[in-house]
Amino acid sequence: MMLILSVLEQGLIYGVMALGVYITYKILDFPDLTVDGSFPMGAAIAAVMITEGIHPLLTLPVSFGAGAFVGILTGLIHVKLKVRDLLSGIIMMTALYTVNLRITGKANVPLYNKATVFDNRFTEGIAGNALAPAATLLGIAVIAILVKYLLDWYLSTHSGYLLQAVGDNDVFVTSMGVDKGRVKMIGLAIANGLTALGGCLFAQQQRFFDISMGTGTVVIGLASVIIGTSLLKKATLLRVTSSVIIGSILYKACVALALRYMKVINLQSKDLKLVTSVLFLLILVIANERRKKVKKNA
Repeated sequence: MMLILSVLEQGLIYGVMALGVYITYKILDFPDLTVDGSFPMGAAIAAVMITEGIHPLLTLPVSFGAGAFVGILTGLIHVKLKVRDLLSGIIMMTALYTVNLRITGKANVPLYNKATVFDNRFTEGIAGNALAPAATLLGIAVIAILVKYLLDWYLSTHSGYLLQAVGDNDVFVTSMGVDKGRVKMIGLAIANGLTALGGCLFAQQQRFFDISMGTGTVVIGLASVIIGTSLLKKATLLRVTSSVIIGSILYKACVALALRYMKVINLQSKDLKLVTSVLFLLILVIANERRKKVKKNA
């Protein structure tokens, strides 16, 4: 039961982050590695604010705002300084490692004795005593669903349509008299804001911050997007944002099962990143094979 709760909790948290990766990877076609730095930045901000006695709920908008600012900086490097998209993300990801250390002052900050947004004192009104074990999950679910619907609403606005159009045909957007660079920066701001928000939630769910917790974030996000959009492609009743979140949960379930049974092949918990990369490789291979079959049948 605890394993299922853990998978759902982390799956929803990474689902929020994966929504940001979906914007850059699927909509903008922008390989943004900034997320490996903005995810732990959200966690760092949450850790510092909570240890300073600031209400945990305030960490959510502050983390999102900081992530959005970082996304704008990545966009400025790419659009104004004419640096390639991949290199822009690498530059910001590298810089954020130092920034995150500056924010916290050290590489690890425990939150074990601090109240978080998932503390029973804040969630007992939602869960009640009977559902106390699932209080954290319910709190995460409420936030993830709210984020999903806000993103759905934004993508249905004029600005959201322009964002989607830039990824599909930026020449068309330019012909309309719209600055495609500005639209890209808006997309990067939202994407990294969501990523930092995911990091903020993750730090409070795990009750600690660690400088290395962002390593491989982009891999998890891409895997979630690919799983969700590939497996649930024919589920017309689901929006793409819902598919991405479900893909994140499925991915975390695969990792949890691999960790549970990896002793059979003599693997240890320190091999988690290896397991993650192998799973991602398998997902890419399977997705490519499915794509080839679809094209062949067409």
